[in-house]
Amino acid sequence: MPLKAEWTALVSNEQLPVAGKSMKVQPMAGWNRSSAKPSSRSERWTRDGLALNELTFFADVRDGEALYYKPLMAEKDLPKFRSAMLPTEIVELFENSNRMILASSVFTIGKVEPASLGIHSGVRFTYEYAAPDEGLSRKGEGVAAVVDGRLYLVNFVAPAIHYFDRDISEIRQMISTLQLRPPKRTGGR
Repeated sequence: MPLKAEWTALVSNEQLPVAGKSMKVQPMAGWNRSSAKPSSRSERWTRDGLALNELTFFADVRDGEALYYKPLMAEKDLPKFRSAMLPTEIVELFENSNRMILASSVFTIGKVEPASLGIHSGVRFTYEYAAPDEGLSRKGEGVAAVVDGRLYLVNFVAPAIHYFDRDISEIRQMISTLQLRPPKRTGGR
């Protein structure tokens, strides 16, 4: 991961490739893309700074891969995606990965329900957590789908006070514009 993140202002109301070329989304005004990525198959956006709103896209995550880079001081490996996971197991993968990344035991999954990611069937889930030593409660919502054995996930998180409620309708609108273009599979898996 780069020592410092560089930011690029995104063009609004235009379909943009995200996290590689297998996902496209149409951002609203004011979003910025970070050069610091949570993994090789992801991308992070913010409008007001990562502490205030964070939108993360994971695209084309393959069997045996984790959602995030392993933290330097982590004693255990992060959980790995399996293409045969059920929707509830994908939510567990996300929860357990974030518990490790955040070093937080205070992470609660809320509602889990069927949803669409692009034209693909998937799962939507809500969650809340409090990071250690931060004193601020955060709310999040993710939408995930497995397409051709690969995981695609969009996650939004923001402080429970003000920012989550202010932005969640816009995030849902952006997710509704999402297009997945999974790579063509060649032989084997």
